[in-house]
Amino acid sequence: MTGTATLEFLGQTLHLHPLKALFWEEARTLMIADLHAGKTSHFRKHGIPVPVAAADAGTDRLISVLLDFRPERVLFLGDLFHSTYNREWITLAELILQFREVTFELIPGNHDILDLGIYADAGLKILPESVAEGPWWITHHPVNDPPSGLYNLAGHIHPGVRLSGAGKQTLRLPCFYFGQKQGILPAFGTFTGTAQIPVKKGDRIYVIAADQVIKV
Repeated sequence: MTGTATLEFLGQTLHLHPLKALFWEEARTLMIADLHAGKTSHFRKHGIPVPVAAADAGTDRLISVLLDFRPERVLFLGDLFHSTYNREWITLAELILQFREVTFELIPGNHDILDLGIYADAGLKILPESVAEGPWWITHHPVNDPPSGLYNLAGHIHPGVRLSGAGKQTLRLPCFYFGQKQGILPAFGTFTGTAQIPVKKGDRIYVIAADQVIKV
């Protein structure tokens, strides 16, 4: 698939998509962290003039990765919806219902505060805050010491790294981060920003540059 990087890790195959999603091939599972749907409407409600198109872009991106990978399951790693209920939830719920052949599940994050019935009406299953599957300990908040024998996959941080060029120019890009004990997915949402993460020797970093995922 154009622009996608493939990582063979812990006996599993992970495909890293430039739209900031991870596809776990063996489990036919698409993992997405920090969509923050509803954020643009939330800001507009409070007088911040965010373009409406930003909300549409998030929906379009979700449809794109669903069509690219054709997963059996989508696992949201928290912060699916930014805050209180607004019209953007209707659009997201309609999208979920359109893909009836796919199971949608959510590990709740700190922003996921909607009533449980709202999630249920959309066909979205709520999981515990930590889930063990295969070699993974899957959470929203990164865990420094996951259970023995498991590797943490998480979101929340919106990771990015700063790259430096020969002319002293710098550029901060979102990334997939894989450290010794934990991997952190980039924020899927288009209106989220990034936080620079410290990189240690042995860490594996895959930056998202335009429409490509590149190992650095």
